[in-house]
Amino acid sequence: MTEPLLTPGEYGEVEENPLGLYEGERNEQGSRHGFGKTLLPNGDMYVGQYCEGLRNGKGIYVFKNGARYDGEWRQGLKYGQGIFWYPDGTRYEGEWKRDTKYGFGVYFYENNDVYEGSWKKNLRHGLGTYLYAATGTKFMGTWIKDRMQGPGQIVYPRHRYHGFWELNLPLGRGCFTFENACMQHGHYVHLRDPDYEETKEEIKDFDTATEADTKTEEEETIEDKPAEGIPLDEQQPVPLKKGILPVWRARCITPYNPNLLPPEAVPLQEEVSLQSLTDKCLDDEPWMEPEEYLKYHLHDYEDYENAEHFSPRPPSDFITHLEDT
Repeated sequence: MTEPLLTPGEYGEVEENPLGLYEGERNEQGSRHGFGKTLLPNGDMYVGQYCEGLRNGKGIYVFKNGARYDGEWRQGLKYGQGIFWYPDGTRYEGEWKRDTKYGFGVYFYENNDVYEGSWKKNLRHGLGTYLYAATGTKFMGTWIKDRMQGPGQIVYPRHRYHGFWELNLPLGRGCFTFENACMQHGHYVHLRDPDYEETKEEIKDFDTATEADTKTEEEETIEDKPAEGIPLDEQQPVPLKKGILPVWRARCITPYNPNLLPPEAVPLQEEVSLQSLTDKCLDDEPWMEPEEYLKYHLHDYEDYENAEHFSPRPPSDFITHLEDT
């Protein structure tokens, strides 16, 4: 899975810089005000609306490296709806707040993968769908700080998996559902990849984080809950586990019953972490919807009905996509 990259200079030239060539309207104080065109000292160019010397309203900002933003501005910052084209051909279409991707948006990746869903401070955060263009499969579920984290499902052409994710890997109880109206129940555990060479620090971290997953098959009592201690307020995403393989342990097969499915991802309220910017060029501040982002609370899973015990192998294409993340 591809992650969006921030382009150097994505935030643009600071507008307070008095240098640069400007052609356009001004107010009585001589500040840029209204429609104007600016060639900035760093080679970037802006064409659009100004308010009291700052980019405000609709405008196009072209970077000298080939990147381009076309959308709304407020007090010199990207704010509202806008499209950002990156030099590598990727682009983001959606909401912005204080120069960051914030709200609902769609990111088109260089390999034609697509993420559509919620964003917060430039990170995928909330309910979102990631489409793998090469195979047509997609993940639908919870994202926290740019990671698959919480309930979700991955959809294949003829079957799908419902379960819980931790740091982009499935973990705990779940089930596969198939076109022939049956369900395969079981759970995922995290085991070390025997072909991966770990450092001493990684081995120590793995033993601490996965103590509950090293039980024998006779000890199948697994707590289905989010990882403790994952910081939600950090600026950067939580590092992914290295050298870890998700291993599926099948339990039984039953006829399809929606009541036996794991909990689905649902949106919950989160406190707004960025204050709104007022538009000095409008008489009244427009009414705005409060942002909603996921804050996952895991409920107890439904007990599975007893059925014939067997241990088939999980679908091979599921492991293939896990390796791509």
